[in-house]
Amino acid sequence: MEGRVVAAHGRQYTVELDDGGKLQCFPRGKKSEVACGDRVALHRASGDQGVIEAILPRTSLLYRSNEVRQKLIAANVDQLVIVVASEPAFSDELVTRALLAAESEEIAPLIVLNKCDLADRLPAARAQLAPLAALGYRTLELSAREHAEDLRPHLQGRTSVLVGQSGMGKSTLVNALIPAALARTREISQALDSGKHTTTHATLYHLDADSHLIDSPGLQEFGLGHLDRQEIEHAFREFRPYLGQCRFRDCRHDREPDCALVAAVETGAVDARRFALYRRIAG
Repeated sequence: MEGRVVAAHGRQYTVELDDGGKLQCFPRGKKSEVACGDRVALHRASGDQGVIEAILPRTSLLYRSNEVRQKLIAANVDQLVIVVASEPAFSDELVTRALLAAESEEIAPLIVLNKCDLADRLPAARAQLAPLAALGYRTLELSAREHAEDLRPHLQGRTSVLVGQSGMGKSTLVNALIPAALARTREISQALDSGKHTTTHATLYHLDADSHLIDSPGLQEFGLGHLDRQEIEHAFREFRPYLGQCRFRDCRHDREPDCALVAAVETGAVDARRFALYRRIAG
């Protein structure tokens, strides 16, 4: 049988079969590399239990990693929706890291600025996002409590994954778009025999036959240990015209003479704050 993983929690997965049924599945072997959104081949072990035999070819895989381990977020998505808010403050670095992960997988990013009803906080949040908007990153302003539907047209015909720091209003947005989401979360928690993990697993919801939304746990960090320096450079889209133009082929864009990227920063062609983030991320 084949199906799609619609919830991922540790080594236990809810798989939606092609006939519409669902099985609680485990991977074969000790190590699991299955992500929410994966298409998988499986066999039924008992009435409502299955074993995942293989992951079918992916179109994309969004994940984060550090020196110790990697954390899969979602597979087979074509849009990354990064939710930030006017309050509490959001991290420039975390947003940038999520954008770099999307660029490296050729996943289209969309930044949603939530809580735009907080008029006194809105100008500062807009200013924080201005360098990204100037680079052509799509941004959408809304208030999840009142205008969540403004996001729906941007999800049409796509498989999107929502990411964001805790407190940005991501859950409010999901529950407003998908009223069944709360019930679905409880259903999955009961299937996993655990009520305390209701917000710690990725879940896929169907908006319609062609539009799907994966909600992921709140992020406090986004490691990019799986990307080397050259991949990180290329994922900064504004750096691309200058790469390969430095005097030294292995230029680290630090203190080397005739660095094209440093020159671009000095002339204002590349935003200095973005360049500082690159230096911090690349190490």
